[in-house]
Amino acid sequence: MRIKKHALPSLSAGTSREITSYHFGSINNGKKVYIQSSLHADEIPGMLVSHYLRQSFTALEQAGAIAGEIVLVPMANPIGLAQDIQGSAFGRFDMATGINFNRGYQYLTPALKERLAGKLGTDIHVNTALIREQALALLAEWQPNSEAAALKKTLQTLAIDADIVLDLHCDNQAVMHLYTGTPLADATMPLVRYLGGGALLVSVLSGDDPFDESCSRHWWELAEEFGAATPVALGCQSVTVELRGESDVAHDFAQNDANAIVQFLIQAGHIQAEAQAMPDALCQPTPLEGSEPIVAAHAGILAFTKNVGDVIVAGESIGDLIDPISGQVTPMISNVAGVLYARVARRYAQHGMRVAKVAGAIAYRSGNLLSM
Repeated sequence: MRIKKHALPSLSAGTSREITSYHFGSINNGKKVYIQSSLHADEIPGMLVSHYLRQSFTALEQAGAIAGEIVLVPMANPIGLAQDIQGSAFGRFDMATGINFNRGYQYLTPALKERLAGKLGTDIHVNTALIREQALALLAEWQPNSEAAALKKTLQTLAIDADIVLDLHCDNQAVMHLYTGTPLADATMPLVRYLGGGALLVSVLSGDDPFDESCSRHWWELAEEFGAATPVALGCQSVTVELRGESDVAHDFAQNDANAIVQFLIQAGHIQAEAQAMPDALCQPTPLEGSEPIVAAHAGILAFTKNVGDVIVAGESIGDLIDPISGQVTPMISNVAGVLYARVARRYAQHGMRVAKVAGAIAYRSGNLLSM
């Protein structure tokens, strides 16, 4: 195992922060996996999963079983981790800029199209290497104007040339669920099955340039741009893994999730071992455009009558919204059929607040599809 420190620019005199990455295996054959946790720094389950992944990868490296390199960043956001406001963690947004730590990564496709024009050939492997080389060059040219932007540059640079990228998050209260690009859905189903995922949300464009999409989106867009005569692989399988809810921090969860990721990497050829049998799928891919965010019609108390993981019928209520002054009771109706895969942890809603999400099978939304 090799440990690397990546210094961030100092936000204020006398302070400094750094990102630590752990590198297992060898870069000799070009295979690479990148895994990070807690980019939203108040989402802790991924840190504990990474604790067990580090143990597993150390043992696998000692056994010579890692086929290529695995890079693990167990705490991706030291800026957000330090943002504690009178006892409340505030790790989703950068307090200096107000920008979500999982938005605003570099969208590389336009510049890559220009740089690669006339340079790609008929060998898909040569093309893959050239695309990665140019993507790294573009990121090297990025001049961040804040500590948070420097963090994003560091993480995207570490991940951009990986075959597989896993970004470990969690929701407020949720079942295990995952997000990935539509072209990557089939390749992601083994990970969904090993993790016991209750939903896989897919889209070719979710909006606002989140981390996972910044690593994978340019591959399918370049393939479309250059056509079949100039083959471009889906060179990065990038997936956001939502490890249930914020309070689901437990040894058994983390050990099982770490083992599931290891089994997926065996199945994908990045670890040399015999994979365990894949469990049956608990879900099939559904479009992120079909996911309904249920919104509070007025301010009030949230009294849920449905639990995360429940299958909801279109027109069914998932709970009641109760005005504590007037006594008005408003059912919270899902307009789509699907799995209630996430809901808020707080039990008082402001008017217009998103309080739950149901994974519907029919696309109907457009624009920015992710929550703030």
